[in-house]
Amino acid sequence: MAESDDLLRAWAALAPTEDAAWAAARPGPSVDEIGARLSSVPRPFLDEGVSIAALAGDIAGRAPAAVAHAEDPRVRLAAAIGLWVLASEDLVAPFDPPLSTGIALRAVDALALRLAAVTDPLDWLSDAERREEAARTFLLWAGFLPAGEDADTARALLDARDSLRRSAALAEAYAAHRHREEIARRLAEARSREASARYSSE
Repeated sequence: MAESDDLLRAWAALAPTEDAAWAAARPGPSVDEIGARLSSVPRPFLDEGVSIAALAGDIAGRAPAAVAHAEDPRVRLAAAIGLWVLASEDLVAPFDPPLSTGIALRAVDALALRLAAVTDPLDWLSDAERREEAARTFLLWAGFLPAGEDADTARALLDARDSLRRSAALAEAYAAHRHREEIARRLAEARSREASARYSSE
């Protein structure tokens, strides 16, 4: 099983900043709607023998980044639960507005790499507060604000339930990963600008 720190590092490398995610979020389905789907995951999705890559291929046409860590049972289960939320649009009823499969895969990664690193995905099915945390996490990283909530309210409510923030050691490690990723991005941008300037002056 992967260390929680490794999963958070993988998430930090692929996710935009939370500020960017909140700034881009638009009104979406309600927390209760997503929570209801989370609590009604069919047994086949929870089967340890199910391939996440194959499941994602059937549902979304491509695999989330979490597939690279799917040997970890937490990641596999969390990704399967997130994929069920996507599949449920066809199998139960569409959300209003509908989820976009492309960006919604980022929400699957958020559940599998960020949230599963700090909470047991089985708790999302049985514990109301953890389910709300999972639903709010899914909505944010799928690009949505919960229905009826503005960005400030939604952010405050997710922050109040965020298990990562409650774990001081993991939160500190995650902040360090985010900082390193931001420095790496800025260096890459600076190198790109420098190379462009050099090319245009030749």
